[in-house]
Amino acid sequence: MRWHTQIARIASIGGDQVKSLLFSFQGRLNRAPYWYVHLALAAIQFPIFGALFALLVYPAMEARDMEAIQDASRTMNLVGLLFLPMYWISLAVTVKRCHDRGRSGWFIFIALIPFIGVIWLLIELGFLRGTTGPNRFGPDPLGA
Repeated sequence: MRWHTQIARIASIGGDQVKSLLFSFQGRLNRAPYWYVHLALAAIQFPIFGALFALLVYPAMEARDMEAIQDASRTMNLVGLLFLPMYWISLAVTVKRCHDRGRSGWFIFIALIPFIGVIWLLIELGFLRGTTGPNRFGPDPLGA
């Protein structure tokens, strides 16, 4: 399936399907929605964190004002807590992508292996095709 067909298919899904896509750990997910969700999350998170760092943390560090640095740090931690739903979404789509590869969601812990783990996870989930046909986690998301 071509990328533009994938985008149209994702855009046409209903509310319950969106909830399932973003918040459920059940089922399978092919590569395209996995990448789209992670790119959308990055497009939201990076500018916000970057702007807050530029406005709060960097000036406090330049001034070498420890109290301002601590205040900025607390603010950044609070923003991190506000992003918890985005972390949940990332975890949910990553687990479903593991399922599509025929692996348990626990496979994501491979990323804890220094250096190689994150690269392995990126290649396995981001670039390799899922198992063809149904597997123990559900039907093939590509309908093959």
